[in-house]
Amino acid sequence: MANWNDPNMAASGFGTVGTADGAVDAGLRSYMLSVYNYMASGVLLTGVVALLFSRWSGAPDLLFGPGPIKYVIMLAPLAFVMVLSFGINKLSTAAAQALFWAFSAVMGVSLASIFFVYTDASIAQTFFATAAAFLGLSLYGYTTKKDLSGFGTFLIMGVFGILVAMVLNAFIFKSSALDLAISVIGVLVFAGLTAYDTQKIKSMYFHVRGSDFVGKSVVMGALNLYLDFINMFLFLLRLFGSSRN
Repeated sequence: MANWNDPNMAASGFGTVGTADGAVDAGLRSYMLSVYNYMASGVLLTGVVALLFSRWSGAPDLLFGPGPIKYVIMLAPLAFVMVLSFGINKLSTAAAQALFWAFSAVMGVSLASIFFVYTDASIAQTFFATAAAFLGLSLYGYTTKKDLSGFGTFLIMGVFGILVAMVLNAFIFKSSALDLAISVIGVLVFAGLTAYDTQKIKSMYFHVRGSDFVGKSVVMGALNLYLDFINMFLFLLRLFGSSRN
């Protein structure tokens, strides 16, 4: 069984984007549609929760006030991602689906902070710009004949590099120029991951079809694309969002 945690799936056939028969396979179309439906529904749930939570009078105290609660809210989504990523083989399909919805809701609480930092108009504009970019990049990943598997390790290393740079800049350098560079690189990395992950999800279908893992594979595919979308949105918002202050 293919391993979702392995960025280089050459051993399990990643990079084989399918034959002519696979391109018109009704099962593949249904599988990809399920992935996109889960991903889009997760993003929608996150947006609704974020908007509603930001309108609650007690939200600023929880998101920005003293105490550990704000760090719990910030890190809780990561816990769900870790459980899904490393425990997917032990979870039932129903449990994986439930964790995905719970993650999307918790992520909404965490992202409510953007409504206190950026104007509603700039958030909406950035969201639709991200959606357009995501659709184009994912379509490219789905249709291209080019094997994108070689970019996987490079892109994932880029994600870790961005995280390290963000931590260092937040606590040590505090440089606006570095912050700008991180945002630009972040957009490029997650743009690349959108195409890469789409092709990986497409290839995964040919390994899981007919097995009990199909439902869980759909959830993991949706989670990967969800993370690509949200992170690309956040980095674009850092670049182009209009501050409330």
